[in-house]
Amino acid sequence: MGDTGRGILLVVSGPSGVGKGTVISGLMERYPDVELSVSCTTRQPRAGESDEKEYHFISDNEFEQMRRSGQLLEWAQVHDRHYYGTPRELVQEALASGRTLVLEIDYQGAQSVREQLGDQAVLVFIAPPSWRALVERLRKRHTESQQAIVERLASAREEIENMGMYDYVVVNDEVAEAVQQLSSILLAKQQTMERFDWRRLRDELLAQADEWR
Repeated sequence: MGDTGRGILLVVSGPSGVGKGTVISGLMERYPDVELSVSCTTRQPRAGESDEKEYHFISDNEFEQMRRSGQLLEWAQVHDRHYYGTPRELVQEALASGRTLVLEIDYQGAQSVREQLGDQAVLVFIAPPSWRALVERLRKRHTESQQAIVERLASAREEIENMGMYDYVVVNDEVAEAVQQLSSILLAKQQTMERFDWRRLRDELLAQADEWR
């Protein structure tokens, strides 16, 4: 039994440094059929990143053309510098074919996706166990300046302030537990009556019951 043709878009948000990527990777290790939705961005690739794997790296002009023509499901400017967006067509094709996508975006993008896709989008907020833990995680990365950390913490406040718009909250204190919780959310959504092929199961069970008599 299983999916009736409607895919699931698992939208994952949370403050920078909370470990969203690690939790998502853990989910995808458990369920290899879950796909990561690749966003596009105007920033330059970081060390180890490649085009069409982590992001679609495009120019400012290309991004603006996509935005103006309605090719983006959602988009945002991050820290008043670079633009990020989700290609609409790729997401719609995946959902139409019954696949499960994970999309890692901020709360503004999550709100836009919910408005356009309704309950096909499952909104999950990854929260830190404490503010101190979040600050320590950002500092331990040693990848950003103090000013960049201050900017990320300011954005983190905004993310946390909007936690109430999400369907689920996962506190990432222990990664394994957070992965388990995210997995449970996905499995629960896959088994809802609107998505599970319950009519076929009902008919099979009733037919078996008739034969048993």
